[in-house]
Formats: sequence, C-alpha cells, structure tokens
Amino acid sequence: MKSYDTLSETMAHLQAKGYTVDFNLKEKHLECNALKLKFHPEDFEVDEMHRFEGMSSTDDNSVLYAISSKNGIKGLLVDAYGVYSENISEAIRKKLR
Repeated sequence: MKSYDTLSETMAHLQAKGYTVDFNLKEKHLECNALKLKFHPEDFEVDEMHRFEGMSSTDDNSVLYAISSKNGIKGLLVDAYGVYSENISEAIRKKLR
C-alpha cells in the first residue's frame, strides 16, 4: 500500500480507484446520506486505512478508511481524531481497527 503525505492527496487517489461516496460514522453503523443507506459491521469491509498526524497538536490527527460494501458501494470515511474518540458500538470499533 502506497504512503501519502496529505489527507487530500490520499482521498484523490482513492476516489480515482472508485471510492466515490462519503460515509458518516454513527453509533452502530456507517451511513451514506447521498444514497440514504446504512451499513452495519457485517455489511462492509475496510480495504485500506491511512493515518495522518497533525504537526502541532494531536487534535489534528485523522484516519481515512477506504470501505467497500457487500453490495458494491465504495466510499471513504474520515475520522478526525481516530475511531476511539467517537461514541460507537464495540462491533463498529472492531471493524475499524
């Protein structure tokens, strides 16, 4: 897996590879607002994960997940502080490790 310097550069590369929808992290699922769909942990796989550390503060840390669903939808999830900062279920936490 190639390493990238910036979040935006990595997102552009993954979008070119077909990861075109945006996912939002909810307590028990991922949500795609554009398609009005919810994906529970058993419905998707994490294909790639990229971590980015802020230069001046740990509050600037982010994680980018490239995700594909069982029904063929591919998209990106950006978590600004890492999976442990959100109030999420244990099943989602395990899936995003």
